[in-house]
Amino acid sequence: MECSWKTLLLLVCTSLGVQYTAIRSLHDSFSGPCQDSAHCQGRQGKEQRWKSLCDDSRVPDETSAAAARKHILLFAQTRSGSSFTGQLFNQHPGIFYVFEPLFHVQQAFTNSSSRLQRALDGRALLGAYRDLLLNLYNCDFSFLESYIRPEPQDHMTGAFFRRSSSHALCTPPVCQEGGEDILTGQPDEVWCPKKCQALNLTLASQACQARTHVAIKTVRIPEIGDLRTLSEDPRLDLRIIHLVRDPRAILASRMTAFAGKFRAWKIWNATGRQPRYVDLTQITRTCRDIEYSVETSLQKPTWLRGRYLLVRYEDLALNPEEKAKEIYRFLGLDLHQRVLTWIAHNTIGTVPSSSEWNYKYSTTRDSKATAQSWRVHLNFDIVKTVQSLCNRTLSLLGYKLVQSVDELRNITKSLMEPRT
Repeated sequence: MECSWKTLLLLVCTSLGVQYTAIRSLHDSFSGPCQDSAHCQGRQGKEQRWKSLCDDSRVPDETSAAAARKHILLFAQTRSGSSFTGQLFNQHPGIFYVFEPLFHVQQAFTNSSSRLQRALDGRALLGAYRDLLLNLYNCDFSFLESYIRPEPQDHMTGAFFRRSSSHALCTPPVCQEGGEDILTGQPDEVWCPKKCQALNLTLASQACQARTHVAIKTVRIPEIGDLRTLSEDPRLDLRIIHLVRDPRAILASRMTAFAGKFRAWKIWNATGRQPRYVDLTQITRTCRDIEYSVETSLQKPTWLRGRYLLVRYEDLALNPEEKAKEIYRFLGLDLHQRVLTWIAHNTIGTVPSSSEWNYKYSTTRDSKATAQSWRVHLNFDIVKTVQSLCNRTLSLLGYKLVQSVDELRNITKSLMEPRT
């Protein structure tokens, strides 16, 4: 099929392996002010706004809420603790959990020609993200085949991103070699493909249909507004867990995990001198997206009511069992004992990392220490810069500023304001 240049902003060519997708800007269609003026007025102060958001997170009345299929989205930023949080769903035997499937879409767009990529821009990518999420929530893995490279043969692939992070893709019926005993240990990047061989996407679809609920983790959707189309889709019962983290901690974690991309920051952290070529947008863009999403949710638009829960990673790290129970109450699901067992075994950091992958993406940790570790390792000059650049985001989420090195290093003093 031939795609004229003028229609590239309306359709994604099938030569990219993408179904026809409307690519109007999701952000443009609903980034305006709250439509319910009476509901948008009369908020008094940050705490009242926060409480109003929590009050609006109740599950809507449903005839059979416990039995209805929930479509759960863990919506987060890179290095915000989402891999750790995702385990709260991965460990539940009734939930089919998929780790970052949008990676394949992003790669397909990135690897396309630069001219085509510029024409399609971010709106097409958002449309493709949305379509893939809808298909995966309906347990249709065949749609994903259009993006995986190399392209699957006979619905079989050995290139599924981070397959080991999904129990459902590494146990029967998808993998006959992967028994429950395998899941008790700390996985690494290669154990599942090595044990299970190529992934049969048809079996994955069948296994998904056999489970009661579907959960997907993503750090690739910038703003909550980009999810409106999915939230309003009558075929889904979408529940969004919005995971946020202190931007200072996010930056520190990225500097460790992605040393090449954050080389200038690391030089700054080591020398105390800011390089001229440091890219401040690597954190300001994150703060902007978080701020926009939280502000949108605080307006309590109709399409988010009862479908959105805001969770600070630090609260989860400090009280993992309590926050897990809160999350499952919001979802209207029972918290399975296997989830509680995983929390008990994996939040004290007793299991050593066995590989570089485990270091970057390990979900076994002393969660309380992890939440505070940035305060020990981050240069005070960088901290001051982030506080200046992301002041509103920090204030909105209830993170306190530090005014001195001593205050920064004193980890016995909490930098979090109480939030219900």
